Amino acid sequence: MLKQIQGVVHGRSIELDEDLGIPDGQRVSVQVRAAAPSRTWGEGILRSAGIAADVPGFDEAFAQVQRDREQAAFRDIAE
Repeated sequence: MLKQIQGVVHGRSIELDEDLGIPDGQRVSVQVRAAAPSRTWGEGILRSAGIAADVPGFDEAFAQVQRDREQAAFRDIAE
């Protein structure tokens, strides 16, 4: 049987998020991989907000990039 279940480490124990369905006392083989930290969507943007506030010319450069994107024309590529 192979199951993937997440849990939380407490010292030498791991508290699983759900029951394994294996009898108590049964020996098991365990492979452990640290899960990626869960983050709220947009958290990275909020952490970096204002990072370029003191960069001279940033607002003008960003405005030009936005204008270029708005004026971009897409074309089909011939096969």
